[in-house]
Amino acid sequence: MKIIEIIVSPKGETRLETKGFSGQACKAASKFLEDALGVRQAEQLTAESHQSAPIEHQHQQGI
Repeated sequence: MKIIEIIVSPKGETRLETKGFSGQACKAASKFLEDALGVRQAEQLTAESHQSAPIEHQHQQGI
């Protein structure tokens, strides 16, 4: 399951956490939220962000 969490601190600071994404897919999925929230102060990548996205293989059989 893919999840994007928005955490708001008592001071009003926000943090985005993505779960279930691999590779750079998390950045693409959360970009609209980052743009809406304003200037990024820091970025911390998870182990999932360093994994390759699964490759889907298509197989065709000749007749």
